[in-house]
Amino acid sequence: MNFAVVNLGCKVNRVESDDAAARLAACGVETPEAEADLIVVNTCTVTGEAEKKTRKAVRRALRANDRARVLVTGCAAAIDAAFYEALDHRVTVVGKAQLADAIRDWCEARPSQVSAGDPADPANAPAARTEEPAGSPSGAPREASPSSEAPLLHIGSGFRTRVGVKVQDGCDNACTYCIVHVARGRATSRLADEVVRECAAYARAGAGEIVLTGINLGSYCDGERRDPSATRLAGLLRRLLDETADLHEPGAFPVRFRISSVEPRDVDDALIDLLAAADGRVCRHLHLPLQAGSSKVLREMARPYDAERFRALVERLYAAVPELALSTDIIAGFPGETDAEFQETLALARACRFAKIHAFPYSRRAGTPAAARADQVPAEVKAARAAALRALGDELRASERARRVGTVELALVEEGGVAMSESYFELPAPAGAPLGTLVKATM
Repeated sequence: MNFAVVNLGCKVNRVESDDAAARLAACGVETPEAEADLIVVNTCTVTGEAEKKTRKAVRRALRANDRARVLVTGCAAAIDAAFYEALDHRVTVVGKAQLADAIRDWCEARPSQVSAGDPADPANAPAARTEEPAGSPSGAPREASPSSEAPLLHIGSGFRTRVGVKVQDGCDNACTYCIVHVARGRATSRLADEVVRECAAYARAGAGEIVLTGINLGSYCDGERRDPSATRLAGLLRRLLDETADLHEPGAFPVRFRISSVEPRDVDDALIDLLAAADGRVCRHLHLPLQAGSSKVLREMARPYDAERFRALVERLYAAVPELALSTDIIAGFPGETDAEFQETLALARACRFAKIHAFPYSRRAGTPAAARADQVPAEVKAARAAALRALGDELRASERARRVGTVELALVEEGGVAMSESYFELPAPAGAPLGTLVKATM
């Protein structure tokens, strides 16, 4: 069987797509869409533009091969399954929680094309991993529990060098521009024991960096949320550091962990203390979404902080972890945003010294409160503000890079002769350094 996996959207989607590819590799060969018997499209619906790209991707998959079956999964499919099912009889919509079973059924119905000795053969896998089902689109919470399956690790040829591990899904917040909490359902967390076993397997397999991902990663909690003894994100990271400290080859550096994104409200003293004390094994880099630098706009977005609170948090972080690099997301042209309020955003971004800014012009998403507002910002104004944010981002990134010149950081060797530093800058990889290893590099 030939298969193809098409991924759209966030880092969590990327991890889920990698997991689907690893499962399918047990019974088939990954090929371009035109040659595939099965095409899995992992969809995104975070904005109106993302929805358009998703629909194009599914139509393209159908055109690429008139005999292929197309499994459509992900957030867009959760919101509007009927649309995708109506496109063609070859389309099957599968919920995230059911995708593993659908892939297993597909594989069992077809003879394996994997030969003995092939790296995709399950017998040749370095270790196994587990995955917790995602929260249901209906919003009903799921209890964390052990998985019943142990699919292949997504590491090595064909997969990203930085290994993603999903530890959390869903979101209990309801930002007025966002539909993801509807698509993903209530916040759920995997059992800490499962996460530790999976990460230990990756460490034994030679992973240099593991990126912990989640829809609202900072809400991670193994146990009752009101129980002070429950394992939260900082506690999970401490366990991961302890239990992977010796799982590396002699002379190599132990695996390090990166936090993919964390909401400002979830950065507590325990996490700050861990960043300060981990000596780089938890990367001194955080992606801290700001979204707007105006307290009025933040309030209308239903973000649970104001501009001053965000700035105070950043100052605490820099004081505790001077080596820290911060990246962020900012939306330009949220409904009702004035020129003066946008200037507040530019000023706060500059004060925070972001090493990278992901700037997005506001995109209406049907079904969200912000999309129904009458005071939409004109498209040309949104575009100009996004361009101004990108220009500021370039300036701040150059300044942060210059501040680090001459310092030494561990960097992960990636494809194309580059290495990714702890602070999330690309550097030239040392000649001959093996792919996926950590090396010392001068900024």
